[in-house]
Amino acid sequence: MIRTNKELFNYITRLVKSGSDSLFSEHSFAPAEQILIEGKKVFSVYIMKSGIVKCYLTTDTGSTFIQEFFGEGEIFGEIELMDDSSGYCTIEAIDEVKVYKIQKNDFLDLLEQDKKFNRLFIEALILKLRYKATRHSYNQSHTIEDKLRRLKVKFPDLDQVLSKQDTADYLGITLRALNRTIKGLSEGKG
Repeated sequence: MIRTNKELFNYITRLVKSGSDSLFSEHSFAPAEQILIEGKKVFSVYIMKSGIVKCYLTTDTGSTFIQEFFGEGEIFGEIELMDDSSGYCTIEAIDEVKVYKIQKNDFLDLLEQDKKFNRLFIEALILKLRYKATRHSYNQSHTIEDKLRRLKVKFPDLDQVLSKQDTADYLGITLRALNRTIKGLSEGKG
């Protein structure tokens, strides 16, 4: 649920600390601050240094659907940058967030010149595709109760990290449906 990429994080951190790579700048964001905005042009790629962000889009009905949560080492903005398109979703800080930011031309140059970075980037894209396919398949074939149980097993401190609304948006359900499900599970109905 909260995706991380330790290998990419460690590699970027080494590049930044070595001083040999001034391509990355560090930026901080407060809770609820938007880093990328759905429909707006993307000019940079971001790699999470610390904190948690949510990646969400607005559906045709006006509701919010959270695609994923990113933690340390996750990359975002790369797809829009690579195909020169506007943001597919909004990236918003959940807590205090620090990111490494790299501008488009520097990012493209680094992909061409640094084989290890290129490999880590491709692996990050593969992991995103695999995660989305697995998640959507699971969501199609399991009940809300099953999905909520799975989240609580994988993330026991879920209630302390995410709001109920964010959990509902991640599951693609209303807050009311989430509350009914929680009540049903606590009463032993699910």
